[in-house]
Formats: sequence, structure tokens, C-alpha cells
Amino acid sequence: MKILKFGGSSVANAENISKVIQIISKSLNESRGLIVVVSALGGVTDNLIKIASLASAHNDEYKKLLDLLVNQHNETIEKLIDSNGRKLVLRQAQTKYDELSGLLQGIYLLGELPLRALDKIMSFGEQLSAYIISEAIGAKKYSCQFVDSRNLIKTDDSFGSANVDVSKTYELLADYFQSHQGLSIMGGFIASNFDEITTTLGRGGSDYTASLVGAAVNAEVIEIWTDVDGVMTADPRKVKDAFPLSQISYEEAGELAHFGAKVIHPKTMKPARLKNIPIDIKNTFNPQAAGTRIGNGQSDQNFLIKGISSLGDIALLRVQSNNGKSIGEVAAKIFDVFSRCEVEVLLITQASHERSISVAINKNQAVKAKIAIENAFALELKAKEMLPVSVGENLSIVAIVGKHMKGVHGISGKLFNTLGTNKVNVVAIAQGSSELNVSAVISSDDEVKALHAIHRAFFGAEKALINLFLIGTGLVGSTLLKQIKDSQVPIRICGLANSKSAYFDSNGIPLQFWGKKLANNKPITAKDFVNQMTKLNLPNSVFVDCTASEEMGTIYESILKAGISIVTPNKKANSGSLGLYRKLHDLAKENNAHFLYETNVGAGLPILHSVQNLMSSGDKIKKIEGVLSGTLSYIFNSFSSGNKKLSEIVREAKKKGFTEPDPRDDLNGKDVARKILILAREIGLALEPEQVQVEPLLPAKCFSTNSVDDFFFELEKLDKDFEKRKKQIVKQNKVLRYIAVLENGKARVQLQEISQNHPFYHLSGSDNIISISTQRYNNTPLVIKGPGAGAEVTAGGVLADILNIFNHFSYAKLK
Repeated sequence: MKILKFGGSSVANAENISKVIQIISKSLNESRGLIVVVSALGGVTDNLIKIASLASAHNDEYKKLLDLLVNQHNETIEKLIDSNGRKLVLRQAQTKYDELSGLLQGIYLLGELPLRALDKIMSFGEQLSAYIISEAIGAKKYSCQFVDSRNLIKTDDSFGSANVDVSKTYELLADYFQSHQGLSIMGGFIASNFDEITTTLGRGGSDYTASLVGAAVNAEVIEIWTDVDGVMTADPRKVKDAFPLSQISYEEAGELAHFGAKVIHPKTMKPARLKNIPIDIKNTFNPQAAGTRIGNGQSDQNFLIKGISSLGDIALLRVQSNNGKSIGEVAAKIFDVFSRCEVEVLLITQASHERSISVAINKNQAVKAKIAIENAFALELKAKEMLPVSVGENLSIVAIVGKHMKGVHGISGKLFNTLGTNKVNVVAIAQGSSELNVSAVISSDDEVKALHAIHRAFFGAEKALINLFLIGTGLVGSTLLKQIKDSQVPIRICGLANSKSAYFDSNGIPLQFWGKKLANNKPITAKDFVNQMTKLNLPNSVFVDCTASEEMGTIYESILKAGISIVTPNKKANSGSLGLYRKLHDLAKENNAHFLYETNVGAGLPILHSVQNLMSSGDKIKKIEGVLSGTLSYIFNSFSSGNKKLSEIVREAKKKGFTEPDPRDDLNGKDVARKILILAREIGLALEPEQVQVEPLLPAKCFSTNSVDDFFFELEKLDKDFEKRKKQIVKQNKVLRYIAVLENGKARVQLQEISQNHPFYHLSGSDNIISISTQRYNNTPLVIKGPGAGAEVTAGGVLADILNIFNHFSYAKLK
């Protein structure tokens, strides 16, 4: 004998019920006996409660809603049953509508809605659905009998959530189904007391019905058909990577359900558990899926935990003794008060070093609970033997659950390390005595981020992703997006912005359409972009700044404070004031975030990384000199080795995109000064921008012109002087190079004449080169040479920084 239970989503409408009938017909071929338990049609129970409430308030609107409910059932009948049998079914259904209408009219006249009457009204949902489905199956030529659950399941008089008389119910169920083999359809959730008055079984009532029936007839299995592929590792509405588990224990399922998982209510499983009957969770809309078996068997999935649950809308009450009552007395009184006030305790924790207890409850019970505690401890509060009761709100509980956590080292540490890495503050911690769960109270704002992070930590580091937010989709930014798309790296683009528009999608922006997605939106400020990014609160978030804006430095502060890492080729923040440089690095350290900017100096060349490694290994840097501008490298390499005039070469460099739109931004030397300043700070020198000595390449008149055309006019006047200088140095076998030098705690930038024995002499194209002399690299300096400009190498350097952060995240999850 098999029990199949179909919930509200499975029988929501005629289309879904057709799927149910297909599942039932297949099961009939596999089992000799089949009992099907069904819920009310979609939304019917809630609508019945609303209709009854309106009627009790003398609101005639209830009649319109009743008509809609009648139409919903009639339309379902018309779609499921052909014209031959439809008339009889509609007539039988009408008798139920008339009975319901009469009850509602009575409630309307009395202006009251006792629980007894509400139970009766709610029962019509299951009565009608079970009857309609039984007739629809019969119309398919299957022998099927409709069973009124109220005749077989007996309860006490606790209307709203009645207690089942298990022994009498088992007796009635066993006797009935022993003599009624084949296929039976019955409604869940509804029952009756010993006076034949309708009752309901409360939350999870339909599942409970299925479990009771299964236990009574010693079923081989109870199948709960719903709208998910089984018990998921986490709520798939909150964690996109959640997947179904093959097997969990009754205890694990109970713990997950207690902390909010939409699995199966703990009381539902008790009859099945006591009879050791497995419960299979299956998907009506994907019947081929294996589903999840709840039972005593062993799982073939080797995970440290079985699932993650969360409960939102939590309040945390803190009760603290002030050298008065012992904590044991306080706890006993709290539980007594909550029991009498029917306040459900979800989690309780006690601090070992102080006389305080924190109790997590549903937010909607917080005011009642606080007043009850204050009344119970009125004398102690007045005598200041207790501190005022405090209530923390906007909280959630996240819990990891697993039977095999007991005795396994490091699981709690892994949980809290994951939360800490993702900057999720923990308000309270608790662990069940059975060691089946570890729970943490956190801000509701962090709930989704925490669930994602915990899921990735425990269910597969290989699924870890960087959630990337990019400002600046110009040459470097767009090239970065192309490289991410082409390389298939574990990066999900969740936000894009440029000066014209911005676009967000927490599920990921398709990289082949990013331009179209961005073009169809309005612009926002960088500050608003960061606020939206922070509000999304995604784990493993990384912010990439591919702009050249000086304003971004101050915005970096709020990003790092939110625990979000930054990668940027924009050197303005690191080469601004020393105070800002230090503040950003301190914030990154304090908030467990990364601040990476390898491309600030040398584009994709590993210059900063090399300097940092030398410093961290204890080496002492004596001197750094380098050609640090790809633009100026190209200009003076071309000028020294060719026959073109300086102005012609600058025009050519501008045309090739080697210079900024205004070449003066390159030729003023400030960009090189910024780079050597960053290097100075990386080796520990406390230099401000104005302390870098910059030798002007050109007279001041060139930089004060009104336009780029005027600039070139002035530059052409200097061609003769530069030609004259070139002829002089060529005779000496020397070339011109624009070099930054860091030595003896001072930094300078100047145009130098260098001879053949200098490592920079043979530089060509737009390459950068840097020479680092240290205590270890003394006689032969460490030389790094390569492309120091260009969108491809710069974007590649940015991508490398992003992947370094990803590797850190992945390593942290594997620990």
C-alpha cells in the first residue's frame, strides 16, 4: 500500500490536477493499493478564511468572493470532466456551495466567527477538491472511491489545531481500508471530534493526514508531492545553487523544518517515524526527479551538513539579572511566562560570563512577550535587580543541520569563519543538545548573503563565484568584459555603469548582451551605484573601477566598510593624499576586504606584486627607477631611434590611442609622478604628491593653451630645439628616456640622457621597464620589462587581481 499526498500547488488548478492524475495512474500500475490525500485547490483555504472574516464583520463583499470561489471550482470541473458526467458533479458541488453559503449567512447575522465555525468553513476546501479529483479520475475510467476524512480521523475539541486520538483513528482507518482496496481519494487537514463536529489539524495538516493514514495501514512508503525536486540544501528562492538531497533522517528533516525550511512539519513525520515508514518528497511538475527520501537509511551524498535553513522576522529579547536572581530562576520564570502567553521560543542562548539570557521569538509576538516579562519581573525591575528588557528587531536565524556534525571537528568554525569572511555580524549563537544544528542570529539584511556564502562553503567550493560590479565600460572596461566572457572564468557580472546608464541583475548580466542591457537604462551617480550594490548584499562581491575619476577615492571608503573588495586600474585614490591612501588600506584590513591595484603601475606587469613580495620577505629596497609611461616610452623611443619630429610622433601616438584625448595629460609628467608615488608608499615612505619632484618636459606655455590644436601649434615650435638636443646626444651614443627615480627617501621624475650600459637604453615601442635595486639584488638589479599600456594588458591585469580574490575565497571555503 502506498500513500500519495498532493499539496495546494499540485492541485492549484485543472492543468495541475491533470498532472496529478497522470502520476496517480502510473502509481496504480506499480502498487496494489493506493490512498491519495489532497489539499484544497490553490488559494482556497486562505480565501475561505477571508470570506468568513468579512461575513463576521457584516461586510457584503464576502458574497463576491464566495462567487469567485464557486466559479473557481466550477471551472475546474468543466475542464476536467467531460459533458457526460459533468452535470452530476456540478449538482453535487452545488449542494456544498449551498451549505457553505448558509453557514456564512449565519455568521453574517451573528457577527461572530468562533473557531468551531471557522473549522467547518475551512473544511469545504478539502471536501470539494477531494470530491472533484475523485470524479475526474473516475471519468478516466479508473475505479475510484471518495472518502470523507472526517469519518475516519478523530480528534478532541481543540478547534483550529485539534489533537488526534491516534489509537481510535488508526482503528477506523485500518478497518476501512482493509475492506476498501484499490484507489481512494480523501481530503487532508480535516477531521471531526467524537460528536461528529468538523475540526482541522492545523499547520501541516494535510501532510499529517497522509502520515496518519500511512501508519494506520502500515504503508510501504508515503509520497509527499509538491513543487520542488525534494528536500533542498537551502531555499531555492534565496539560494540559486541549492539542489535536492537524496536522503535525510527524520531528525534532520525536523530540524530543517523548525528553522523555516518548507520541507514537512515535524508533527507530520511522527506517525511515519514511529512505524519506520519512509517519506518521499517528490515534484509534481518534474515526476522523473529522484526526490528525497526521509527515513533511517544512509545517504550516498558525502557532505558535512545536510541543509541550511533560515527564519526571518525574528525578534531577540534580552533579559539580564543585575546581581539579583540567579539565571536559573530567571530562565524558569521566562519559560513559565511564555508558556502561559503561548509565545513560541525559537532559540535561546545564555552568556557564560554574565547573567543574561537571549530568546529568539517571532517578531509579531515581541510586544506581547516583552510586556509579559516586564509584568512577571515588575518587582525586580523596580528594585533594579534586573536591567530593562531589550528587544532587537530586523533579525533572522540561519541554521546548518546535519546528523553527522556530532563529533566532527571544525564545522562550527567553518560556519563562523564563512560569516566573518562575508562581513556578516553574528548577534547570538546556539547549538542543540542533539548536535544536529548550529544556529546564528544575524541581521535580516544579511540573510540572503549569509545563505549563499554558507551554501558555497559546505556544498561545493567549485561553485564559488565572484559577483562583480563594474563602473566604467570604456576601452579598458569593455575589454575586461570581453576577456571575462572569452575565458569562462567564475565571475558573474551583477552591476554595470557608465556615464550614461546603469544596470543591475543579481542573477548575472548575459555578457553577450551587456551593451544592450546597459543602453536601456538611466544614469545614476557612483554613490547611488555603490548603495545599490551594497543593498544587494551578495557574497564574494567585488567592485571594479575602470574610470579615471578622482572622486572615486572617497566612495571607496563606503565600499570597503561594507566588506566589499575593490580592484582598480584607477590610480587617483592611491596617489592622492597620504591620509586617504592609509585610510583605504586600513579599512580593507579592518573589514576583511581586498584592495588590489596591480595595474596602477605598469598595467599588466607584476611590478607592485614584486615590490610587495620583496618587502614582505624582509628585503630592503635601495633604489627604484623606471620608464613608467607607455605613452612617453613610445614617444621618446620613436624620437630617439627615428627621423620624425617630436610633434609628429605625439600626433601619431594620439591617433593610435597611446595618449589621452588631450596629450598634455601625458606630457605633463603627472601620471608618472603618481606611479612613482604609489611605489614609494608601497615600500613605506610617507610621501605626499607635492613631494615628488617633476621636471617639466615642455614649457608652461604648452600646457596653458586653450585647445589641443593650440597645444600642437606650440609643440611644433619646439621641434627644432628637440632635434638639436637629439643630434648632440646621438654623438655621445645616448638616448632620451623619461624616467622616474626613487632613492634615499625621495622621488623625482625627469627626462634623462642615458648611455648604452643602462638597462633602459634598448627599450622599444611602448614598453615599460623598471629596475629595482635591493639589499639582495644589489650588483644586478631586478628588472621587469614589458607592455606598460594598452587595453588588453591593463584589462588582463585587472582580471588577474579579480581571480586572486576568487582564489582567496575558494581557499577560505576549503579550509
